[in-house]
Amino acid sequence: MKKALLFIMLLIGGINVAMAQAEIKFNKVTHNFGQFSKKSPVLHCVFAYENVGDAPLVINQAIGSCGCTVPEYTKEPVQPGQKGEIKVTYNGAGKRLGHFAKSITVHCNGKVEIVRLTIEGEMTEGEETDNKQ
Repeated sequence: MKKALLFIMLLIGGINVAMAQAEIKFNKVTHNFGQFSKKSPVLHCVFAYENVGDAPLVINQAIGSCGCTVPEYTKEPVQPGQKGEIKVTYNGAGKRLGHFAKSITVHCNGKVEIVRLTIEGEMTEGEETDNKQ
């Protein structure tokens, strides 16, 4: 009887642990740099997020859609209730003038395993007019 009771308690404890899950929540998933001059083609932005789940959140990978979009992120687990950020650098040097849109694909161990972030803006010939960083 004691063995059966112990088995049931371990089973229930294992189910509770298995149900604990990280969940990532971003403050925004799109950033618009607005217009910027080709004379200052390197831009930066930050996507802040929070682990709103009940297990540690791990960002496994963050990949830019091309070499001009480089994300940086913390490799350490983000505990439940804690915050983290993904810093993105866009380098428009040598790119054509006009509107651009790039994506950053984030892979994590959260309830939603893949999140796509987007940056956009418009590179112009002239002076900086509306560089929202």
